[in-house]
Amino acid sequence: MVGTGPWMLDSYRPNVGLTLVRNPSYFMAGLPNIDRVELVVDEDNASRMAAFLSGKYHIGWEFPGTINRTDWVQIKDTLQQKRPGLRVAEFPGNVMTHISMRTDRPPFNDVRVRRAMSLAIDRQGILDAVAEGFGAPNPPVPAALKEWSIPMAQLGEGARWYRYDPAEAKRLLAQAGYPNGFPGSVCFTTYGSTILVDAAQLIIKHLKDVGIETRLDQKEYGAYASTCLLGKFESMAYGPQAPFLDPDNFLYGQYYPGEPRNQSHVNDPALTDLLLRQRRTYDNVQRRQIIYDLQRYLANQQYYVQLGSPSYTAVWDAALKNYGPNLGFDYGGRLIAAWLDR
Repeated sequence: MVGTGPWMLDSYRPNVGLTLVRNPSYFMAGLPNIDRVELVVDEDNASRMAAFLSGKYHIGWEFPGTINRTDWVQIKDTLQQKRPGLRVAEFPGNVMTHISMRTDRPPFNDVRVRRAMSLAIDRQGILDAVAEGFGAPNPPVPAALKEWSIPMAQLGEGARWYRYDPAEAKRLLAQAGYPNGFPGSVCFTTYGSTILVDAAQLIIKHLKDVGIETRLDQKEYGAYASTCLLGKFESMAYGPQAPFLDPDNFLYGQYYPGEPRNQSHVNDPALTDLLLRQRRTYDNVQRRQIIYDLQRYLANQQYYVQLGSPSYTAVWDAALKNYGPNLGFDYGGRLIAAWLDR
């Protein structure tokens, strides 16, 4: 609820940053411990990296208080010298990326085409290229949500569509009536991420390798959010999902007919029934079984081509005590009971 957080806005400086100060009326007595929080706006990654090396920031400059794997490999030795005692934690990321497609029209209304697209993508190869190999492939619920994400080995028959097998992809395309592939476009925005850009280029290459001649239709974020993010695109789109914490957020919005986030225009009565059942089931054991069944069903249908999630490398200053990273957007929650020992 607005106004009940641990800090409140003190000043905002456009394109520079903002200052938050302790909320004296915060409902948790004695908290927060930190009197002031400075948030800095810096659009240049090299500048952010230099600032972190110099000790300007207490936590990593990327969501959620992390450093992306490529930058981490580049600067970790220097950090050991310049900022000894820096705390580091690695854990699976829950930001999933996927290829969505117009399943309401040819060629994507044919499951053989969707399966072929999944087989065309080298998921581990992409992680190797953009995340130094650190990360995990995802079923329809990201692997980071361990309580709800089905292990890949338990996907049953659908597990085979997550393999990298260009030859089988070409065979399926020919079987579906596309022996020479087909043209298409991939709607995309960078989100300011070089990792996303590099991954998009690899996806285009992988699809072309099996005959799907795709071009990248890059848009600025506002145009992307008002069109492609809502399923308003010509054939395909590629991008990340918000790092949700409940499996329903990865399932209902993406697959229920008429939902704004149903980018692939899915309309599958059997699937719709499962989506509603998991929402109406309060027992976690029973709900988990339904969600496992959902993921097995979706693995066979491939309404979205789910890709891997890079691992997070969270870093924070040794002087920042009682702090730890987590998967959500709750920066305030992570810092409420923290303090600076200096």
